[in-house]
Amino acid sequence: MKLNVPMTITAADDQSRTITGRIVAFDEVANASTGRVTFAEGSIEPKLVLLNLEHDRTRRIGKALSMELADGGKAINATFKISNTTAGNDAIVEAMDGLRDGFSVELKVDDYEVAKDGTMKVLKGTLEGVALTSEPAVRSARVTDVAANEGEEEAPKENSEADEVSDANTNPNEGEQVSDTTVPAPADDVAVEASEVKATSKPMAFTSPRSPIVSGGTYLQHSILAKLGNEDSRQYVMAADDSFTTNPAFSPVAYVRQVATNTTSIRPVVDACGGTRPLPQAGMTVSIPKITQNASVATVAEGGDTTGTDAITSAYVNATVIKKAGFQRYSQELLLRSDPSFYEIMLQNLRDGYAQAIDSYVIAQITAGGTQATATAATSAGMISFVSTEAAAAYNATKRVATSLVSGVGTWSLLMGSVDTTGRPIYNAGQPMNSAGQTAPTSLRGNVMGLDYYVDANMVSTVIDESSFIIEKGSIEIYESPALTLQTNVPSTGEIELELFGFVAAGVTFAGGLRRFNLT
Repeated sequence: MKLNVPMTITAADDQSRTITGRIVAFDEVANASTGRVTFAEGSIEPKLVLLNLEHDRTRRIGKALSMELADGGKAINATFKISNTTAGNDAIVEAMDGLRDGFSVELKVDDYEVAKDGTMKVLKGTLEGVALTSEPAVRSARVTDVAANEGEEEAPKENSEADEVSDANTNPNEGEQVSDTTVPAPADDVAVEASEVKATSKPMAFTSPRSPIVSGGTYLQHSILAKLGNEDSRQYVMAADDSFTTNPAFSPVAYVRQVATNTTSIRPVVDACGGTRPLPQAGMTVSIPKITQNASVATVAEGGDTTGTDAITSAYVNATVIKKAGFQRYSQELLLRSDPSFYEIMLQNLRDGYAQAIDSYVIAQITAGGTQATATAATSAGMISFVSTEAAAAYNATKRVATSLVSGVGTWSLLMGSVDTTGRPIYNAGQPMNSAGQTAPTSLRGNVMGLDYYVDANMVSTVIDESSFIIEKGSIEIYESPALTLQTNVPSTGEIELELFGFVAAGVTFAGGLRRFNLT
């Protein structure tokens, strides 16, 4: 629930980097979206809190240096130290220029009461923060000391209380809507914002609350009155004794800040290949030099002719540069008013999707350019045969040893369930007598017969052809640009369009160093 209450900034100083003013005034009537609201004297205890920008707790610009009761306990004044950031600098300038010169308390309401005329009086609240806002309460709620910007002081302008009341009556809020329905109970976290005027009259329309029972104490009060014959209290108690079906107003929806997601930015196949290299700045093809025939060396007699030996030959392996991109279109409201931040969640989701797209692309390159292994069964013995045969074949083809085994979840499950003839685990035990490596449900990394093991959910999920690769890292080259974002506004709607994109190119240089599982 959003309440509007008079507040004042009295000074902003860019030399000491402070903003000073009144954050709340007790017993002054404010015109809120739900009707008339007041704060009882002493209902808010001063304490040092953070200063947020327009109630966005992710945009903190300062913290309180001092906060104390003023005018004999009728108000609370505070001074905030503003951080030396771009947002902090802007806040000081805007406060001094009168562009953003209102304070707004962020309050958790603990206790309140509603009068017969519909005015809600806050009896107890917990101060959780203060916001710098662009909507001051009254004409006097402006920055009055701007001399710090020029190195000299100016006397603040004085407005009499009569002038303030006159201005409030002659300049009412434009577009302010007053509820003509029941005043709901306030939410736990209430942002109390600065209004443009002081409310001096009743709302245009108001309906009494359906039930004044809002706590254990009020329930006990009306239970006693009901037993004494009060019909209104009897009806209130009957409603309170009902269920959420007939009293949905007492069952608020609780939104949590934790966002459920099943995305990830890990790229197991890319990691198993040794990662990526920076993509050259220009061109849509990357040409990778490759020796296609090695020089031969033979025994030559003294003074003999060496021209019969072969010289090296070379060629290029061409990798085509492709673009990977994701897109999101969203409203200004989602960008500025969402909680938790839609922008941060959306951008991370796009980044995760981009990472998975690069990983899937590399899997496709290995599938297309690698060498199919000797056929084996989808068993523990078959995996042992696959590793022992194809690791040797990779060395024979490249003269370098394979270092990695990567597979989908089907092979992972097969390895974790592998046992010997006595039923003892082979890959998933603390200290097995016949250990051939280590795989575990709690890690996507392990070791299988001496090869670094990676589990990749982007590979096929059953034990079939291409469900596992043995990789010699020098047999594939992967080039990748940084992931960039392009953001623009749609003029007709004000919506924002965001694209996340990047470029990648991969080329298989030695097919024999990439061995693809082949099911019997």
